[in-house]
Amino acid sequence: MQSLQEKEHEKIFKPDFNSKSGRELLAFYLQTKFKQIFLYDKKQQTPIINAINPNFIGRFTKRIINNPSKRMLIGVTGESASGKSTICREIKNVIERLSMPVTVLSTDNYFNDISELIDKYGSFDAVRDSGYDVDAPTSFQMDILRQDLESLSDGTDIKAPMYLPNGTGISIPKALEVKSQKIVVVEGIATMYDAIKDVFDIKIYVETDNEIRRSRFVSRAIEERNQDEENALKHWNYISLAGEKYVKPFRKEADLVLNGNSDLSYFAQILEYIYTITNNFEN
Repeated sequence: MQSLQEKEHEKIFKPDFNSKSGRELLAFYLQTKFKQIFLYDKKQQTPIINAINPNFIGRFTKRIINNPSKRMLIGVTGESASGKSTICREIKNVIERLSMPVTVLSTDNYFNDISELIDKYGSFDAVRDSGYDVDAPTSFQMDILRQDLESLSDGTDIKAPMYLPNGTGISIPKALEVKSQKIVVVEGIATMYDAIKDVFDIKIYVETDNEIRRSRFVSRAIEERNQDEENALKHWNYISLAGEKYVKPFRKEADLVLNGNSDLSYFAQILEYIYTITNNFEN
């Protein structure tokens, strides 16, 4: 990334971003720079970008021209244990380090309240074994999620539900205060379900080798959730099938497909370079 950074030592004259012609100049400039990033990454021993939607750059820059005042919504999805939460944390860390306002929201907060089902069957695992499809779009409060994302996009703060990850299946309405910052990052398996995927300005799919995902998932279940290995593997089999059915089909629609096992320090460099090129102007 150093070779890219070295090219940005001279600032360029700042156009009037309040005018359409100024924003068009910005769009052309960003298109050129994004192409540089993609070509640079492609030459790396372990690229972080596995695939790019050919329409992404043009559509993204057109969005900047036509809707400059809207919040930037970035959706990040991927199968369980693909590394999407880790990449979201790195995005947040870098953006905050650059003193830019950012909000991170998980779609897991929008799971339906299934506390009555858990009371009926005795446990979350028993509910799953009864045939309840935990990761299906119908298992999320998709209507509320869409309303909240549209509000955040328009600059309005929201109060999101909070799903308790303690095995009770309880969802508390309007429990989380979420600020509508300039950049809003939304992550989770439901992020690109049909009901909401068109809301996002940038759609990211994170993928990782299945064996790595399996190892991560089982270790996390045992160490962080106190599950025994047999039940962890049973749930892994469920989420593997659910991921193939509900999440993986979105890969072909994503703007960017990222390597979930990539070097985060290198990913941070790319993010910082994007910040550099979008602030490389003098009055």
